[in-house]
Amino acid sequence: MSSVLYDEPGPRTRRLIQVGTVAGALVLAGVAAFVLVQFSSRGLFDADRWDIFVERTDVWEFLGRGLLATLQAAATGAVLAGVLAVVLAVLRMSRNGFVRRTTAVVIELFRGLPVVLLMLAGALLLPVSLFWAVVIGLTIYNAAVMGEILRAGILSLPKGQTEAAYAIGLTHFQTLRMILLPQAVRQMLPSLVSQLVVLLKDTSLGYIVGYLELLRSVQNLRDFFGNRYLFSVFFVAAAIYITVNFLVSRLAVLTERVLSRSRSGGGGDVAPVNLDEGTRDGGVDTRGGSAPTATSQSRSPGTRERQ
Repeated sequence: MSSVLYDEPGPRTRRLIQVGTVAGALVLAGVAAFVLVQFSSRGLFDADRWDIFVERTDVWEFLGRGLLATLQAAATGAVLAGVLAVVLAVLRMSRNGFVRRTTAVVIELFRGLPVVLLMLAGALLLPVSLFWAVVIGLTIYNAAVMGEILRAGILSLPKGQTEAAYAIGLTHFQTLRMILLPQAVRQMLPSLVSQLVVLLKDTSLGYIVGYLELLRSVQNLRDFFGNRYLFSVFFVAAAIYITVNFLVSRLAVLTERVLSRSRSGGGGDVAPVNLDEGTRDGGVDTRGGSAPTATSQSRSPGTRERQ
């Protein structure tokens, strides 16, 4: 199947891709085998280093509580960061120069500060619990980043859409809320999801301020059972982090497919709305796109004849 942006690879290119894929897989398999052999030679896979995960059910309960604390902080921080990001993006696109420049300074300030420093500031300067100190740090930093992602998505849209919105009488805020922001969210969804994965991993920084999240739980297990289980408990924690992040990525892919299906009306036979063409043709209907314009053109001669 050909594409507008690139040509379908030919037989030679497909062979090169297959050879490169096989070679890359062999290299990765070789590196993985080498690492496993090195770990095995040091006794890291011996049964006595993993027996706590079989004999002690309270270990899994402790890890489960740590994972739950991680997910609670990540979910709360993601929701608050998303709301604040929309506010920052709107203020950053304001027509008022003072508001726009002040918001830019605030965004650059929070983007430049380390997340752990924001967490420490929340824990030391505000009368809040460690949970909220972690959430505050995650919210401020990620809202600044996600706000800039949304602004980049708005700026990437055709200017004709803004002009068409003004032409039908929408205000600047209504144009952002009803037309530009929804499209920017869909267009920048992969980048937003990547930032959410970063947010989830940044919850591990709560370990520094004393929040009992997953990494802190692993550290406590190592302190309790000794260094003999250091590799096994951190290996399990890494597997949990990878699994959760993979599920978040798959959820984002599923959301993107649902949004794409809803945009195409479910069957994919409906032509996308092009407000640029509507503006050039004198049409102002933001819902109908080319269909009302074509209908009006086909009916105009008949209408004139009846008149």
